[in-house]
Amino acid sequence: NVSNRLNEVMKVLTVVSTILMPLTLLTSLYGMNVALPPFPGGEHAQFWWLFGIMATIVVAMLGMFRRKRWI
Repeated sequence: NVSNRLNEVMKVLTVVSTILMPLTLLTSLYGMNVALPPFPGGEHAQFWWLFGIMATIVVAMLGMFRRKRWI
């Protein structure tokens, strides 16, 4: 029983870390002081573009994990 519970906890931690990996990559790339390709809308729209992309990644990954019955 303890082993089954540990497996469930490990599965949840794996899903959380898998979801956070691409978000960390995006924030680290756009947090550097180098020129990256800009999104349309100027400097002030960059935050909202990145926020939208990151929200889409989270929703897509959660949907995929739920469809595969991992969560």
